[in-house]
Amino acid sequence: MTATDSPWPKLLYSEWADTCTTLHLWTQIVGKIRLAQSAWINHSWHVTLYVTPRGLTTSPMPWGREQFQIDFDFIDHRLVATTSTGATREMALSPMSVAAFHRRLSALLGELGIDVHINALPNEVPDPIPFHADEQHASYDADAAHRFWRVLLQCDRVFKVFRARFTGKCSPVHFFWGSNDLAVTRFSGRPAPEHPGGVPNLPDPVTREAYNQEVSSAGFWPGGGPLDQAAFYSYAYPVPAGFGERRVAPDSAYFDPTLGEFLLPYEAVRTADDPDGTLLTFLQSTYEAAAETARWERRQLEREPVRPR
Repeated sequence: MTATDSPWPKLLYSEWADTCTTLHLWTQIVGKIRLAQSAWINHSWHVTLYVTPRGLTTSPMPWGREQFQIDFDFIDHRLVATTSTGATREMALSPMSVAAFHRRLSALLGELGIDVHINALPNEVPDPIPFHADEQHASYDADAAHRFWRVLLQCDRVFKVFRARFTGKCSPVHFFWGSNDLAVTRFSGRPAPEHPGGVPNLPDPVTREAYNQEVSSAGFWPGGGPLDQAAFYSYAYPVPAGFGERRVAPDSAYFDPTLGEFLLPYEAVRTADDPDGTLLTFLQSTYEAAAETARWERRQLEREPVRPR
């Protein structure tokens, strides 16, 4: 097994920052196609992508009485569009600008008879450049993209184990292309105070609808902006009194007062003797920090892990 194919590969943000930024914007274009074609689901769950054994997918989207799907393949480095009529088109993933990716994807869908109009301005990024005009971001390191997907693959697997322990309302494990993270969110079942909004380049009504109920949310973020490393995070909204003072595990986890979240460096998980157990411990202990300080009805919301037959 090569370092690239290892279950928890090395992923230093500084070594693939340009590719990470470009790929983030590519996923926004594909994600906005899903947004344009999907019925609105609470908390914007209709916009997300999902991890697959080869990359990321939109899952099926309606087109008239048929359906189509777009997949990132980070093994053969292709973008593949398929339809329920049996038609397939693909293009290679290689170094190209965001504008070129946007043009090629539009042409590819046009060959399938699909014409989708999206908002061309990226979300949740500073100083956004419209997709069709962005010649600045044009990096694609295939090895780094493959390692990123390998990390998402492992996170998706462990997050689903964590999700299975909760019987209350819980999100799928899904990839938010706006914030560039894989996330899973638990809900207390109680309403939350109105969110103040203010997320860069994201309409406040969207943010307020996403956080109209109490949540404990955890996920994986590859880095960028305020954080120069890949990390796992866990936060609560609204933030209960004493949340940040709670002691969580493992010892490498810490509370970042600027972000208002618990963080666990990806390297601490990757290099642990038991990466799965280390990550599950972080997810469980930070959830308990939120649920106990906010006085969730835990007996009604949790269950012991169930092993399938």
